[in-house]
Amino acid sequence: METSVPDFKNTESIQVIGFIGLGLIGGSIAKSLRVCHPGCEILAYQYNEHSARYLAKAMEEGTLTGICHDIKDLSRCDIIFLCAPVSANMAYLEKLKPVVKPTCLITDVGSVKGSIHQAVLRLDMDGQFIGGHPMAGSEKTGYDHASRRLLENAYYILTPTPRTPENYTALMSRLVKDMGAIPVILDSREHDNITAAISHVPHIIAAALVNMVHDSDDSRELMKSLAAGGFKDITRIASSSPEMWESICMTNQESILDFLDRYTASLNEFKEMLHDGRKEDIYQTFSRSRDYRDSIPSHSQGLFGRVYDLYVDIPDETGAIAMIASMMAANAISIKNIGIIHNREFADGVLRIELYDEQSMIKTAGLLKNHYYTIYEH
Repeated sequence: METSVPDFKNTESIQVIGFIGLGLIGGSIAKSLRVCHPGCEILAYQYNEHSARYLAKAMEEGTLTGICHDIKDLSRCDIIFLCAPVSANMAYLEKLKPVVKPTCLITDVGSVKGSIHQAVLRLDMDGQFIGGHPMAGSEKTGYDHASRRLLENAYYILTPTPRTPENYTALMSRLVKDMGAIPVILDSREHDNITAAISHVPHIIAAALVNMVHDSDDSRELMKSLAAGGFKDITRIASSSPEMWESICMTNQESILDFLDRYTASLNEFKEMLHDGRKEDIYQTFSRSRDYRDSIPSHSQGLFGRVYDLYVDIPDETGAIAMIASMMAANAISIKNIGIIHNREFADGVLRIELYDEQSMIKTAGLLKNHYYTIYEH
């Protein structure tokens, strides 16, 4: 028999939603829920002194309706989002077990699912749990960078357990859609293999590349000075939280080791091709990767979060950047970042403009084209 759960189709029926962890992802979910379900009560647990500042800010902004100083205060929640690091989420499960009501749906946002699924099974909480992984993010962390639009058009993976009632899964799918994200149902093991291949190993590679350049540079730091364009693009994710990635690596070891072995094998194969001067094989390697990379859709945020930017050819004269910035300001377009590209081996256009969202990017492109600027959209 299915467990009775609140019907979130009706805004009035949303009662209380709780959060443990209110950083970039947790804060973005809470902000989105505040907009799409304005009548619900949103609580967050203050688990240490460090969290006090951003919880107070969330209260001031109206994202939260209350701060809990005792985990027992979450006992009224219909849904609880675990948004702390993966290992911490598992520890909080044990504290929540004697506290939550039987109908409370518990979910998490960690990028590793196998370990927490094992924890809920061990605690006999798998009947009220659905793993979650919003596939959006940023190299920036913390509530200060949270946005209610972060999840829009991003895949949001849900990993129900074998005992999760269907109406719990349907409820979470509806809630994900309400936040503007796209729900995808996966098995937890399948999820961990996918994320190891497309997220965890790439982060390790990015960190290794950055450290290689750091360790190879000399006192003049020429590598650092010239490291723009392609290098900064492919290593952007190396700016992510080291604490978070330590936790991810230690909780998804099996899948990560598997795909690291595959990646190492591909590097060794390339080394052999290069050593033997196998031109055709080298060409085919780059050709295959180009074709597959170009086939990846850019309309959704994906796992790393989409960057909304474009490149513009501008004359080398005083006021060129100011003119563009003034036009954008006159059309109420906010600039997230702007700068001259000195290393252009992988970039068209000398001026890079980064926007906050796709609509702003499209609007900026149209505005500049109308003023006869040559732009390059990536």
